[in-house]
Amino acid sequence: MISFHLELLAQTRTNFLNLIEGLSLEQICTVPEGRTNNILWNLGHVVVTQQILCYKLSGLPMNFPVELIEKYRKGSNGQLTATADELALLKQAALSLVEKTKMDYIEGIFKHFEEYPTSYGIKLHHIEEALTFNNTHEGVHFGLAMAIAKQLS
Repeated sequence: MISFHLELLAQTRTNFLNLIEGLSLEQICTVPEGRTNNILWNLGHVVVTQQILCYKLSGLPMNFPVELIEKYRKGSNGQLTATADELALLKQAALSLVEKTKMDYIEGIFKHFEEYPTSYGIKLHHIEEALTFNNTHEGVHFGLAMAIAKQLS
């Protein structure tokens, strides 16, 4: 079952990358009227949140630069910009961190987990629940990014 959750995560990330293909950095950083964030923030936020839910709550080091974790974490400013290099890092991390999580799960490194009550109204008790919940979270943010992209066209 976990392999399905990781496959779904990889597909959502692929869909996200396909969505931004052909958009300029300026478009990706645009916050349309009536919105509180942009496509960039949504992409960064899903990458960072997966690291927090899976690695931080398991007491493991996260696999992403700390300054970017702070920039895109829950409660951060969604009206931000980035350099082309930062966007390239986010795009690369989007899929590579899914593969890393898969390998780490197979290796059994997720031994401990700090229970976490999500703002969604559900409490996470172990890594499998974190992976399942993360897919819901990513689907929400992919949907928001699709709506933003539609407003840009």
